[in-house]
Amino acid sequence: VGLTDSEKYFCVRAKRIVVATGAYENALAFEGADLPGVFGAGGVQTLMNVEGVLPGRRFVMVGAGNIGLIVSYQLLQAGAEVVCIVEAAERVGGYEVHAAKVRRHGVPILLCHTVVKALGKERVEGAVLAETRNFKPVAGTEFEVACDAICVAVGLSPLIDLLAQAGCRVVYSGALGGYVAWHNEDMRTSLEWIYVAGDASGIEEASTAMLEGRIAGCAVARSLGKGGDDAGRRLEELKGRLAELRGGPFGAKARAGKGELWGVELAGSRLSKPKKRTSSPPRRNGFVAVIECPQHIPCNPCVEACPQNAIRIEGDINGLPTLDEEKCTGCGRCMLECPGLAIFLVRDNGDGTGTVAVPWEMLPIPEKGDKVIATDRNGLPVCEAQVERVVRRKGRAAVYLRVKKEHIDEVRCFAATERAGTRLVKRPYKGGFADDVLICRCEDVWRSQIEELLNAGYTSFEEIKRILRCGMGPCQGKTCQRLVLGLIAAHRGCKLSDISPQRSRSPVRPTPLSVFANYQDRTND
Repeated sequence: VGLTDSEKYFCVRAKRIVVATGAYENALAFEGADLPGVFGAGGVQTLMNVEGVLPGRRFVMVGAGNIGLIVSYQLLQAGAEVVCIVEAAERVGGYEVHAAKVRRHGVPILLCHTVVKALGKERVEGAVLAETRNFKPVAGTEFEVACDAICVAVGLSPLIDLLAQAGCRVVYSGALGGYVAWHNEDMRTSLEWIYVAGDASGIEEASTAMLEGRIAGCAVARSLGKGGDDAGRRLEELKGRLAELRGGPFGAKARAGKGELWGVELAGSRLSKPKKRTSSPPRRNGFVAVIECPQHIPCNPCVEACPQNAIRIEGDINGLPTLDEEKCTGCGRCMLECPGLAIFLVRDNGDGTGTVAVPWEMLPIPEKGDKVIATDRNGLPVCEAQVERVVRRKGRAAVYLRVKKEHIDEVRCFAATERAGTRLVKRPYKGGFADDVLICRCEDVWRSQIEELLNAGYTSFEEIKRILRCGMGPCQGKTCQRLVLGLIAAHRGCKLSDISPQRSRSPVRPTPLSVFANYQDRTND
């Protein structure tokens, strides 16, 4: 395999190779998508977490999957305003606990909506949104919102360039996110010396990606005669844990995709139906936990955190947590450990007031005695509240709010008085739309140019690539390939699985020629 450290190029020969190259972000074609201020979610995360730069102050998030929801929350933590989240589907694609976190801070999630235009001449100054039907904008429903940044989080595609170049068999699986290298349960591809793991083998959760990496590692060791007598047992144990993680509703697509690759039907977990949330009378003179986790997701930190064993999950890790209120002491450890911020503490103070403890990961952290506006699950003001105390632990705080007793079941967050109750402002859009949109940014190729070739009889990505240079720029087709293939499929009236992707070529990253001049042969190392 050829490697570079940005200064020199060298080759390494290996008996086995595990490819875990991850995924790249899907692009969305709309008017103004090339304006400064339009970002991918991964780019926004990198700018914030690595460079310490907030690339905007008022964001529109496109996509309500887990990535869109999580990045929206991170933007709020960084001090930005998320004007709204738009999702073309009829329901939120990510975990409801992640959606609830941003809703509590007043961020509206507009289902059956998408972005159709970025406004501005030199950079983003607003966004035109519209309702959708069957994932297509509905004419006449457009409206304008003020923003200075648009963040696109519309899914990921497996990064398989190295696998394709090596000659691994590539197949299309919509359930796994696109084109993937065929692999078996040991993560071995069609070439016995190449294994794959993580998003490169299909888009799933981070926890499953890590398990796939361990499975691939164990399988590699076993194929080389390493690992001893326990190698087989360990491998089967990891596969069992992976099957359990995929057992819930959010693993259904992965089960379908992997099952299709392996020629089997993968069964899900037997899970009870989510129960409608009910509120128990708050405990007088003592706190009790309230768990608002309505979906079957692979998560159990609350169970591990409870010192009284008051929380349990029925069945496997995808089960819903239930609380034994008689055992609960109201210590709050579960609340501080829950990654979804879905656990609260409530208490009846016996004097007409109650106390609600809410998890808090924002700055500033209030102080004891501060007056704030208590808000509900949608970020709407409920009443004035006083901070009773603040508990800090592991980068998170628990803020105890004293409110009127009748508001205990409503209050789930709070805001400073100047921010409470701010709502989305929609303005009628009276402008027009361009007849064309940019598809390939690297080579400046527009939709009309591609459609002209399709009408002339060209039917494949490679043919279009040779004429228009789509996929030959610095991104090597990561921005435009999916869009071009979608245009081809629509024109031909076929599925994406019936179309071949572009032929991957070396190098898989833009590399200066000077690096290749410093070639070192390490194949015998």
